[in-house]
Amino acid sequence: MRTFAQQQVLIFGATTFREFRTYVKEYDEPYYQSLNELPKIVFSSTLDPENPGWENSTVLHEDAVTAVERLKRTTDVPMRSHGSITLNRALLAAGLVDRLEVMVFPAITGRAGYAALFDDGAEFDLDLIDTTVLDGRTVKLTYAPHVHGEIPEGAGPRRR
Repeated sequence: MRTFAQQQVLIFGATTFREFRTYVKEYDEPYYQSLNELPKIVFSSTLDPENPGWENSTVLHEDAVTAVERLKRTTDVPMRSHGSITLNRALLAAGLVDRLEVMVFPAITGRAGYAALFDDGAEFDLDLIDTTVLDGRTVKLTYAPHVHGEIPEGAGPRRR
């Protein structure tokens, strides 16, 4: 998978980090080895910094927005986040997300489609910068997000 072939640092909230480290140990997917090899940062107040349970991982016990602002000033290595809804909403609201990739999976979700990912979050304008058809059905849309309007109360990250 091309997404994980480039140099990058993966960033996670604690819940998504725990889920990903479980998946890469239990399932045999072709790109999991590259996930293991990439450097990872997880924002958590509960994970053990000495033994986070996944190779090449660093636990930061600090505010994610403050840390990502600092990291963006001190490194040119791209940071990529998957899942981590609370973390991503906070980074988006702070204007720290340069690219937002949206995957469109053609499906009718019925009862499973009740959760609105960005409900009550900050508002954004999205400039489309790339489209990719992945398998004849699934489409990856890449946008540059731009915050506008007031940032809602409570849009910041929760650490676990």
